Amino acid sequence: MVLAIGAATYCISAAGEEKDKRPNVIIIYSDDQGAADLGCYGSEDIYSPNIDALAATGVRFTQFYGAPVSSASRANLLTGQFCHRAGLSANAGYHGFPQEKETLAQRMRDGGYKTALIGKWHLGEAPDAIPTARGFDYFWGFLGGCIDNYSHFYYWGGPNRHDLWENDQEIYRPGMFFIEESLAQLKSYVRQNECGDPFFLFWGINIPHYPLQPKEKWLEYYSGLTDPRRMYAAFVSTMDEYIGQLVTFLKSEGLYEDTVIIFQSDNGHSTEDRTFGGGGSAGIYRGGKFSCFEGGIRVPSIISYPKRLPQGEERNQLTMNIDWFPTLVDLCGIDPEGMDVDGRSLMPVIMSSSAPDPHSILHFDFLEQWAVHKGDWKLIYKAVEILPNNYRKEIEDEFFLANIKDNPSETVKNAKSHPKMVEELKKEREAFVRK
Repeated sequence: MVLAIGAATYCISAAGEEKDKRPNVIIIYSDDQGAADLGCYGSEDIYSPNIDALAATGVRFTQFYGAPVSSASRANLLTGQFCHRAGLSANAGYHGFPQEKETLAQRMRDGGYKTALIGKWHLGEAPDAIPTARGFDYFWGFLGGCIDNYSHFYYWGGPNRHDLWENDQEIYRPGMFFIEESLAQLKSYVRQNECGDPFFLFWGINIPHYPLQPKEKWLEYYSGLTDPRRMYAAFVSTMDEYIGQLVTFLKSEGLYEDTVIIFQSDNGHSTEDRTFGGGGSAGIYRGGKFSCFEGGIRVPSIISYPKRLPQGEERNQLTMNIDWFPTLVDLCGIDPEGMDVDGRSLMPVIMSSSAPDPHSILHFDFLEQWAVHKGDWKLIYKAVEILPNNYRKEIEDEFFLANIKDNPSETVKNAKSHPKMVEELKKEREAFVRK
C-alpha cells in the first residue's frame, strides 16, 4: 500500500509493517541457442563476457534440459511440468496451453511478487491465453513465434501481420530495435516499483532466433568468420551486450545484490533456412531444434545470486527447466501448498556438487517424437536427425537407445544389443502417459 504524505511516499504492508526483504527474480530466456554457444560453455569463437560473468558469479549447469521447441519449453518452465502433462508438446496455437494449469507467475504473484513478461511469449494469442491472463501483471512484447526486430511484423505466416503489444493493446514502435526497446521497458517497469515490492520478471529475448539482425559492430567483430556462423555469433554477442546493460542497470539502482538472475535457452540451435541453414552449435551433441537428440534439448543454463548462492561453480546433475518453478518457490519463500509440478527444487544441487540428482527420470515430447532419459540411458521414439536447411531425416529404427554417459554424441545404436533396457524405458513411458 502507498501512502502519500506531503512530499513523501511511504510504503507499508497490509499489516502496517515494513515488508520482509525477499529477492527479486529475473529469468532471461534466449531463443534457439546452441548448447555450446557461450564462452563459459567452451566456445572458442563466440565472445560473451557478460553471460560468462553470470557463470563466474553463480552456478552453471552442464546437464540441463529444455524442450525441442519454443512453446513447449516455455510451457515446461511456467507449469513446472513435463510437456505431456503441461498439455503442450509443440509450438502453441491460438489458445496456448490448458487454462487449468497454474503458472509460476500466478504462484509468485499470489506470494506477493509483482510480475511482468517482457519480450517473447509464444504461448497463445486468445484473450484468455495472453500473459496478463496467465499470472503476469504486465506484458510488453510479442505474442507469436518471431518478429522482424525493427518493423515488429510476424516473420513467417505474414506478410502483413504486426505483432507488438502492451498488455492487450497493440502498439507501434517502428524502427526501434526490439531487444533495446524491451530492455528500456524492463527498466521502466522496475523504476515504477515505488514501494520496492519484490518482482518476478521474465525477459523473453528473441535472440539468436531468426531473423538474424545483429548490430553492425558485432558483424565487424566477426568479420573473420564465414556465414552463417558469422551472423549467428554476432547476434549472440548482441544479446550478451544487452544482458550486460541489464546487470549494470541493476547495480546502478541498488538492486543487483537482491536479484536472482537465471539465464537459459529454450531449445537447441536452429538449422532452418530462415537462419541461413544453421550457424549455431551443440558441440559434441547430435541434433538441434525439433529433435529429441541432445542437441535439441540440452541447453545452457546459469543461476546467479552472489548474496546467497555459490559462485564460479558448475553442476553436473540431471536437471531441467521444470525445476525452476519449485526452486524459486523454495528460494523466495513462497507457499508451496497445492503445487502440482514434476520439477524438483534445485537448491540442494545449487548448494552442493555432491547432492544427488533431483531426477531419476526425465520425459520429453515433440509431435510424434518422445524420449525417456533414465540414469545413463535415453530412449527416443521416432528420432529425427536435424540437418542444415532444416532437412529432417527420420532414423530408420523406430526406437533409438543411447547411453549418454558412454556416448554423449548419440552415434552408437544400442537398441538391439540392450533389448531389456528398451523394454524398461518403454514401460516407464507407458506408466507416465497413464498417469
